[in-house]
Amino acid sequence: MSIEQYRPRGFNFLPPVVKNLLIINGLFFLATMTFESVYHIDLADYLGLHFFESELFKPWQYLTYMFMHGSINHIIFNMFALWMFGYALENLWGSKKFLFYYLATGIGAAIVQTIVVYISFLHYKSMITPADIQMVYDNGLKLMQQHLNYSDPNIGGFNQELNSVTVGASGGVFGILLAFGMMFPNQEIYLYFLFPIKAKWFVIIYGVAELIFGVTNTQSNVAHFAHLGGMLFGFILIQMWKKNNTHHNYFK
Repeated sequence: MSIEQYRPRGFNFLPPVVKNLLIINGLFFLATMTFESVYHIDLADYLGLHFFESELFKPWQYLTYMFMHGSINHIIFNMFALWMFGYALENLWGSKKFLFYYLATGIGAAIVQTIVVYISFLHYKSMITPADIQMVYDNGLKLMQQHLNYSDPNIGGFNQELNSVTVGASGGVFGILLAFGMMFPNQEIYLYFLFPIKAKWFVIIYGVAELIFGVTNTQSNVAHFAHLGGMLFGFILIQMWKKNNTHHNYFK
């Protein structure tokens, strides 16, 4: 993807918040790889977002999960999208407002993801016996850490919701994508650098696709509802700012 550049006076292709977010995410990824290969410690156990009933859950994970990535492709895609859509917004809004928006949508995405997991968690819990529930609490995490799970679909689903981990900047990135579509609705985005589409239609199509994928459980290893949560919180935040004529004073 590429976009026709938004270039007001004093435009910066690598403004400070975008630049530092790229650096921080890169450092977290290098640290993850180093700790895994040298010390056999998975930083995602401490910094990835766990379900609140998991023994690995910590409150700070609602923020730190945004800086964790599971693979080189994961981080490259997210950081490219962060730069491509983020620098125009930071130039338009200013660094403080842009950083607040990015973090708020990332945390909002985590909240929505938690709600969705909780609903699924309760469903699976109602389908299994108390003995099975206790078995999962006792041994489920060890299985997941070995990339294994129970063969029974209900027990396995319960374990998946209890002990899976969410990582990645996608929630904040989807919030940025939504904001770009709202701030620059007629800006052309070139898919695969060849096919032009207006930003507003790109955002709508992407959002509908994420909803379909989430409802149908397509690509079950992708947190589609977290992506939608980032977009939802972004939309709410922008609408609140539009209704408050003095919102810009908060970010000077």
